Amino acid sequence: MIWLLILGIVLFWAAHLFKRLAPGPRAAMGDKGKGPVALVLLLAVVLMVIGFRGAEFVPVYDPPSWGRPVNNLLMVLSVVLFGLGSSKSRARKFMRHPMLTGLLVWAVAHLLANGDRDSLILFGLLGLWAIVEMVVINRSEPDYQPYQGGSVVGDIRLLAISAVVFAVIAGVHIWLGVNPFGG
Repeated sequence: MIWLLILGIVLFWAAHLFKRLAPGPRAAMGDKGKGPVALVLLLAVVLMVIGFRGAEFVPVYDPPSWGRPVNNLLMVLSVVLFGLGSSKSRARKFMRHPMLTGLLVWAVAHLLANGDRDSLILFGLLGLWAIVEMVVINRSEPDYQPYQGGSVVGDIRLLAISAVVFAVIAGVHIWLGVNPFGG
């Protein structure tokens, strides 16, 4: 099943980098190209989930004893960063890539809590993708203008939605038999 995981990651990287590395062909597709790219991304995620869930557990390192609690704190931060990217929070003006930073935090958090081969492959390569994507975006769009605006209401909404999303993520993990809080 590891090959499904790797294929999913390759498709994920390719679909996301297509616009930046092949802007001509992507532009030629116009709005009609959004559907095929979205389908490739959906397929990539499905393959990653099936490959990760079905792979044999191969230990590589022992996560630190503090890895799980730190993972949970980092996951709260990750969820807030993901939400920040499309929020009307005042904090949005301080980060160029909040969603990619959130994905990187997510990857590091999971590497602190998991020491198996497939976690290294999945979280390591997706974390690396976030870094590569930030570099590629920065090079292709050097005239970045920070977000202007935001409000206290936007800050509160971001935190409230993030708390609900974190609770849902934790609930899904527990439902899948992976309790992020121990036990």
